Amino acid sequence: MSYKIKEIRSWSDEELRKKLEELRAEQLNQRMLKVLGGAIENPARIRNTRRAIARILTVLNERKRKESIEGEKKDKQEKA
Repeated sequence: MSYKIKEIRSWSDEELRKKLEELRAEQLNQRMLKVLGGAIENPARIRNTRRAIARILTVLNERKRKESIEGEKKDKQEKA
């Protein structure tokens, strides 16, 4: 479950969004088990899931920021 940032960066945006959706669903299930008092197989999995979600969101935000910066540079060049 533990994804390395290098591995995550190699995925496409669509793959990232799909994996993010899967991880959020898994996180919801883990929380429900915990709240309902069910036996959790691996308690560390909750933390690993949360961290994987954070890594994916980080990569998506980096890409979004990079695109907006490149767009601003093009606008400035066109004005000049």
